[in-house]
Amino acid sequence: MDAPLYLRPRVDPPLASLLTDQHFLRSLVDTLGSPLNVLLPDVVVENAARFRAVYRRHHLTGRVYFAHKANRSSALVRRLAAEDPAAVGVDVASLAELQHALGCGFTGDRIMATGPKDTAFLWLAARVGATVSLDSRGELERLSALVRTHGLARVAVLVRLSGFESAAGHGGSGTRLLSRRSRFGTPVRDTEGLLSALERNADTVEFAGAAYHLDTTSVEEKARALEQCVLFMDECRARGFTPRTLDIGGGFGVGYVAEAEDWERWTTALTEAVLGVRPPLTWRGHGYGLRNEGGTVRGAAALYPAYRSTAGPGYLDELLSLPGPALGRPPATLLLEHLHDLYIEPGRSLVDQCGLSLARVLDVRPADPDSGQYLVHLAMNAGDMSLEEHGVLVDPVLLPRGEDAAGDGEPVGAYLTGNLCLEGDLITRRLVSLHRLPRAGDLLAFANTAGYAMDFHAHHAQRQPVARTVAVERRGDSWRWCPDEDYWPITPLGEQPDEV
Repeated sequence: MDAPLYLRPRVDPPLASLLTDQHFLRSLVDTLGSPLNVLLPDVVVENAARFRAVYRRHHLTGRVYFAHKANRSSALVRRLAAEDPAAVGVDVASLAELQHALGCGFTGDRIMATGPKDTAFLWLAARVGATVSLDSRGELERLSALVRTHGLARVAVLVRLSGFESAAGHGGSGTRLLSRRSRFGTPVRDTEGLLSALERNADTVEFAGAAYHLDTTSVEEKARALEQCVLFMDECRARGFTPRTLDIGGGFGVGYVAEAEDWERWTTALTEAVLGVRPPLTWRGHGYGLRNEGGTVRGAAALYPAYRSTAGPGYLDELLSLPGPALGRPPATLLLEHLHDLYIEPGRSLVDQCGLSLARVLDVRPADPDSGQYLVHLAMNAGDMSLEEHGVLVDPVLLPRGEDAAGDGEPVGAYLTGNLCLEGDLITRRLVSLHRLPRAGDLLAFANTAGYAMDFHAHHAQRQPVARTVAVERRGDSWRWCPDEDYWPITPLGEQPDEV
């Protein structure tokens, strides 16, 4: 085969230490089956502390809300519930997530209700005193009607905005820039009706501030939106409102690939393969959004930037430090000048390095007699480990059965396939470079899957088992574990609360 194109995972402590304890990981799979998700609850608290450190650096107040949709785990939510109530909350996007957060120890005043909301979701959010992020005037009217009908207390609400328009260059001159369209939130130009509705319903809701979430990695685009929200809140104050909070959502990113060179080599090779100047890198020539039109590459790669030099708390720090395009002052300065609280809703970045997914190798066979490539069938399907569903490309770590050295054998290219009777059940559409050919019984460990990858698309198709999830922690020289649903932060891991 050609020179291997590795996309080696970024693995930090303590996840790196966990991966080196192959005996422990194999014993978990032998006991609980494949696939299996393994979580490190303490890491989510360390990540929250890193975000809070950015707040302190910029002298800001506010709260970090965990975007619950990133992971279904009870252990992660319970671990965060045990933290400082003023510092950490949870963002829920469904009735079931709200019920789960309450059951894990969060009180209503630490909960942000977002996403599409049915009547039951709105009622329970209002009943427990959660803050509701409103997507539309219609949602506001339904919430107000529930408050009146059931005699509930006033509900704190944020208005979610979209469709930000601003001018490039200081002073409002230059090209007009419009943020990418979103199906969520009220466009800034259409807020008059929403504000009028807030005035009419002042007896049922307390207008606490504005919110946005942009589906982009562009820090400049997010800085424009933040600046526009501050200006919008200024206008609201002129109308007699007293908004004090700005929620800028999530999207701070994660670096999955350890080396920039790996990512640059692979993406360059993908373009060459699409052009036909090198052999295909993917199953049936899949281009990840790229296509060859008459010798020219067209389209855009639908890939997450798997190598990121700045992500998570570092991205937030960069955003808060970037001079605003219209007012010329950094967002952190604007927030301080206006005495606004800053809310953020990290999901993927808050569970960065919090877990991994394990799969047993079922079978290995040649993909084609003459290609030198292989099909590696796993006891897992694409719903169990859906990194590629989100455009994330990163190599698994091979954990050999027995005492084989990690470097034993020659590098090979393999397609990783799932356990469903479907041609499209591919764990990877790309040819993965492995340091040696796996054998039946070996394990593949997919690092850093806690954010959206390990359970976001999980299902019971063909009655295949959905991955179990366990929480682990280091205790001295060994690891302890318990089922995710049995984890409580008030007791040593693996013990029940009544044993204390």
